[in-house]
Amino acid sequence: MLIKTLLNNIEKYSSFVYKKIYLGVQDYKECLIIEVAHRVGSRGKCPVCLKRCSTYDTARKPRLFSYVPIWGFPVYFSYRPRRVHCKSHGVLTEDLPWANGKERITNTYKIFLGSWAKRLSWTEVAEVFKTSWENVFSSVKWLVEYGLETRVLDKIYSIGIDEIQVFKGHHYMTLVYQIDRHCKRLLWCGKDRTSKTLLRFFRFLGKEKTAMLKYICTDMWKPYLKVIKKKAPHVLNILDRFHIMKKFNEAIDTIRREEYRLNYQSQKYLKNSRWILLKREENLTSKQFLKLKDLLKRDLKSIKAYLLKRDFLRFWDYKYKKSAEKFLKKWCTRTNRTKLGPMKKVSKMLTEKNELIMNWFDTNPRLSSGVVEGFNNKAKLTIKKAYGFKNEKYLQYALYHTLGKLPTPEFTHRFNC
Repeated sequence: MLIKTLLNNIEKYSSFVYKKIYLGVQDYKECLIIEVAHRVGSRGKCPVCLKRCSTYDTARKPRLFSYVPIWGFPVYFSYRPRRVHCKSHGVLTEDLPWANGKERITNTYKIFLGSWAKRLSWTEVAEVFKTSWENVFSSVKWLVEYGLETRVLDKIYSIGIDEIQVFKGHHYMTLVYQIDRHCKRLLWCGKDRTSKTLLRFFRFLGKEKTAMLKYICTDMWKPYLKVIKKKAPHVLNILDRFHIMKKFNEAIDTIRREEYRLNYQSQKYLKNSRWILLKREENLTSKQFLKLKDLLKRDLKSIKAYLLKRDFLRFWDYKYKKSAEKFLKKWCTRTNRTKLGPMKKVSKMLTEKNELIMNWFDTNPRLSSGVVEGFNNKAKLTIKKAYGFKNEKYLQYALYHTLGKLPTPEFTHRFNC
């Protein structure tokens, strides 16, 4: 089958025809050049109003537009664009259906590069397909900007808010995800993790869509809680089990490390016991389970903290809010009588955030920030694949492209990358 026949099936444009296809040389490399010409008698479109206009003149030299490589050969569309005389907008270069403005890369090639940029780093995509990093970036940027303009922001009832560290030092980015059952995606990302950052998100969302929100999952970062209370007081703000159990694990690990350092006799028992004490019992290997059985026989502070955590896990099994609240008070009273400082801090946190924690029992189905943390892991992987981005805008484009579930332009061909 001829290349021209394939192009007419998957890349056909009205008012334009494919002419010669031949091997040429571009930038000292062999390439395929596909000559494109306008149909005889056809008129070009104004790039502003898209109306058919009379031809003013035609370029003397053809322009080359990068297309999807074939058999390892770079491919270019070669076309001499016309200038059209529009009554409303004057003399302008005609609108080309395969490219935007003065760009020398076809839209089809942008979609192709963008689909691979989700799987590989942008540098690797550029190397594999013998193009420039700038072309990969412009492809991703075009796809993201199109997706952000055309995406539908309806039926947003549950969101999760968290932050991730970017670059070196204390540089953060706030990420807001939609975590409804019917749709899970990145909604918005912004620089820093301050109150102003989250205020920018609520301005972006607007009053109408904010009023439709029912649930927000957050951690215990005070600036976030403050803004949510101000901008969405009607929403049920939930401190879910993921972040709470994370505090328990941090407390147990602190006690274990301190005990290992100060108590010489306990070292032989606590050696290689970190993940045994942090993991859930059902997730332990047979070897770890046997070691835990042995540890439970020892009179160690780490084991007392572990037993308090294991007892607290019953809290999540309660069906009724009042029963759970009663259990929480008893657990905090019992913990405060111990000499375990880090666990007392956890108890104090649970008492202070009691109202937000109990909101978890008012949701049906029960919401969890586990989805948010899963997205955060993907975001960190995207940042790792970025290989040294120095600008937040590049990162935002990469994150929206990977996690935003953005709509793509409609084309006759889809790339299953």
